[in-house]
Amino acid sequence: MTGRELGPAEPGCPPGVPLRQFLLKIHSRCNLSCDYCYVYFAADQSWRERPVVMSLDTVRRAADRIADHALEHRLPSVRVILHGGEPLLAGRKHLSELLGILHERLDPVVRFHCSLQTNGTLLDTGFLELLRDHRVEVSVSLDGSPAAHDRHRRFGDGRPSHPRVAAALRLLGHPRYRDLFVGLLCVVDLANDPVETYEALLEFAPPRIDFLLPHGTWQHPPPGVEDRTAPPRDPPDPEARHERIPYAHWLIPVFDRWFDAPRQETRVRMFEELMSGLLGDPVNAEAFGLTPHDLVVVESDGTLEDSDSLKVVAPGAPATGLDVFRNSFSEAQSTDTMRRRQSGAHGLGQVCRDCAFTAVCGGGLYSHRHHPATGFANPSVYCADLAALIAHMRRRMNERLVRPL
Repeated sequence: MTGRELGPAEPGCPPGVPLRQFLLKIHSRCNLSCDYCYVYFAADQSWRERPVVMSLDTVRRAADRIADHALEHRLPSVRVILHGGEPLLAGRKHLSELLGILHERLDPVVRFHCSLQTNGTLLDTGFLELLRDHRVEVSVSLDGSPAAHDRHRRFGDGRPSHPRVAAALRLLGHPRYRDLFVGLLCVVDLANDPVETYEALLEFAPPRIDFLLPHGTWQHPPPGVEDRTAPPRDPPDPEARHERIPYAHWLIPVFDRWFDAPRQETRVRMFEELMSGLLGDPVNAEAFGLTPHDLVVVESDGTLEDSDSLKVVAPGAPATGLDVFRNSFSEAQSTDTMRRRQSGAHGLGQVCRDCAFTAVCGGGLYSHRHHPATGFANPSVYCADLAALIAHMRRRMNERLVRPL
């Protein structure tokens, strides 16, 4: 199965918006063996056939294509995300040369922000000095306490990774590097206590926390909801008490702990974006809302793909059939694969269109909607959880608004 075999964009699908986020897979391997990883343990195994490291020639070509796209669409700024695998496995020398190329090719054309997502195990003062010199922001994956984190995020030989990540985060929190620290990425695990997990993340004073739901589809449901094998035929009742909604029950105590804090301890992207939607404002997150998707992936061999999360759907599901050597980003933007992702409410199934929370959750993450029989025209496999969470947040926000001063 390839991305082109998922079916064409529906007739009347609106034209795509320019791409503004360019995720470069600068290293296609990882030094951890996280059992929930969507790259190495999901349906799509294309990483096995790709170069280990993105060559500098590929970086040059990608940078030139980004510059061309920015000029063509008169973009004031773009974001380049360095990703993997584990991007720091590329080494300081290669990373330094890569960043030099990006500045050389992009600085004269467009303002670009550069960020890096890492598991933190290799992050030391040498890398931090390099990233500081090039103004590269850093996000680190951390799943909570040592026990919570090491349940899934271990080295290939079984060794725990939390001690190395914690040491890296202490370095990143140093005043010299603090400005680089964007935040923490935490995958929700129902086996972990939610508030304990949140407070374990707070120990590193992150500017922001991104809680991520484990990837799953209606064919392969996420942990704890294995009975969810058929999409609902009607919008969920967020007040239903009979629903089994373990992810809502995990996230609601975290929301209350965050929302009721006497001062803001950190930002939580999931909650802030959903609150924005409840207030009628834009939701700027891939997993929620109706804002058009504007990210493209450049694999280590220069091929262009849609979002990584589609790797859980089927082999080749993220594929566009294009690459930076033969094709522009505007061509990628115009593929059926990308147009489906950018179609907003038009691309939702009828159940989502009839739901009161459509503008807030946007149907959930695109990959989480997939069912072999109906494609992506379904609510998220987390539909009931999201509805319960959003309804709870709405109640709490209303209580806050009517509370006497």
